[in-house]
Amino acid sequence: MRVDVSVGASADVLRGLIALSRQIMQLSTRAIRRLEFLRDLSTLLLDFSTCELVELRLYGTIAYRVRTSRPSGASFDFEAFPADPSAPGAEAPDRLRQLVNGALAGTLASTSGRCTPYGSFWTGDVAASRSGGVERDTLPITVTPGAASLALIPFPVNHLDAGILRLESVRSDAFTREVIESYEAVAETLGLAIAQRRAQAALRERVKELGCLYAIARVIERDAGDTGEVLEHVVQLLPPAWQYPEIAVARITVDGVGCATGDVARARARQCAPIVVNGRPRGEVEVGYVQEIPHAVDGPFLREEAHLIGGIALAIGEFLERREAAGERARLQEQLRHADRLATIGQLAAGVAHEINEPLGGILGFAQLARRGPAVPDDTVKDLDRIVASCLQAREIVKKLQAFARQAPMQRRLVSAPAVVDEALALVAARCASGGVRIVRRMDDTPDVWADPTQLKQVVVNLVVNALQAMPKGGTLTAGTRGESEAVVLEIEDTGVGMTPEIVDQIFNPFFTTKDVGEGTGLGLAVVHGIVTAHGGAIEVSSAVGRGSMFRVRLPADGGSTPDGGESRSNP
Repeated sequence: MRVDVSVGASADVLRGLIALSRQIMQLSTRAIRRLEFLRDLSTLLLDFSTCELVELRLYGTIAYRVRTSRPSGASFDFEAFPADPSAPGAEAPDRLRQLVNGALAGTLASTSGRCTPYGSFWTGDVAASRSGGVERDTLPITVTPGAASLALIPFPVNHLDAGILRLESVRSDAFTREVIESYEAVAETLGLAIAQRRAQAALRERVKELGCLYAIARVIERDAGDTGEVLEHVVQLLPPAWQYPEIAVARITVDGVGCATGDVARARARQCAPIVVNGRPRGEVEVGYVQEIPHAVDGPFLREEAHLIGGIALAIGEFLERREAAGERARLQEQLRHADRLATIGQLAAGVAHEINEPLGGILGFAQLARRGPAVPDDTVKDLDRIVASCLQAREIVKKLQAFARQAPMQRRLVSAPAVVDEALALVAARCASGGVRIVRRMDDTPDVWADPTQLKQVVVNLVVNALQAMPKGGTLTAGTRGESEAVVLEIEDTGVGMTPEIVDQIFNPFFTTKDVGEGTGLGLAVVHGIVTAHGGAIEVSSAVGRGSMFRVRLPADGGSTPDGGESRSNP
């Protein structure tokens, strides 16, 4: 309904105000963007007022100006105030604050203008207001050329924000006190409508955000598919949760591998949050807009969206922690079962070795007796010699196997490190030969060390076996001993595949292994570390991918005194 504010009767104005207020409040409940809301709102005010210009200015948490004018067709203009008060262009926020606060405080009085107790100001003669110093002193605005009448009506939005309604007319004395007071009621409705639209918009955004988090929780809870598939489902849920989903793109990156809904590199504005798993950054969640958003007066992203993307990154991090923990638990359970089988096999092997000794003794004895018999042909003697030699070799292997498998408390005594290395290499010599691995010995004369020979032999065997597994296509195994400032150093070097620094940091952790399931328990090097530490020594590793690895075991040399406990001083 159009009302001529200069001649309208009170009843007509009242009916028009009621209709306008209803339309304004209905407009505030529509699910539309701020720019569309302000355009429709300005059109309503322009039609109601019959003025040539209607302007709304907001100041507070955000600052902007919208103008609608005629007669050459209603034109709409939106301008966000710059954050920097010294920036060129529209009136800076400090000048807007002066205008709004002055109107609200009712300090815009002038001999050529009028004010209401509410703080509204109007004049029917702009030229007189200028000459009276109103614009220079209290109205820091530029009046449209040709405007004769001006009205400024302040209104609050909330405890942080306020606004001012500005009306201009080319007619002199276009406003009366009754009309201005009517517009004060309209301005109050404007404040309520703007506050309600903000609340409605914020509520819709919160619903979207909560819906996004709920959907992500459902996807993660199902835990179906591999990690990449789950993250692919999650990333598709992100753009609809942001304020401008039609131009939003998202990407989730974990350990350098990402999944995305679009080209995030093209984003004009972007926000991200780190994905942290077990205290270590593993990736990030990114959301961006591929187009500029010129009318986003409070920035391209809402403050709540920063919390949302952080919550999403946290949920993904917790999901990865749970999945990796479950995988690690399953792997440890399998390794424990495998370790139990190995322990059982070790006990069986010890028993079998004991049982084999008896028939070996019989074969050896009868072969030696047969060789001493009268008139034994030379060919038979040679065959019997081979039998005797084979039996002696088998018995020696069984003895070493029994010594290696024996479970007993640590029994230290003076041990020759080169002798221990030689005995350990004898146990794996056949395996080295069959695997195409050449053994190189570099044994220097070294002092004896106080050690348990069985456990020290286990250290060497475990290191050698580890080296053999690193050379599946053959290579060179170098084993040596040397003295070094009151210490004896045992070195096992291979020309295998080598290790990265990340793997080197973990190789002594129990059950850590890079081998496939069934090929290793991850206990060998952990046992080595435990034995060396128990002997007061240290172990170091140097490795390069593709070039091989070297393990150095440093043990205290014999200092000339027997350690506490009275260990034997006899060599093995």
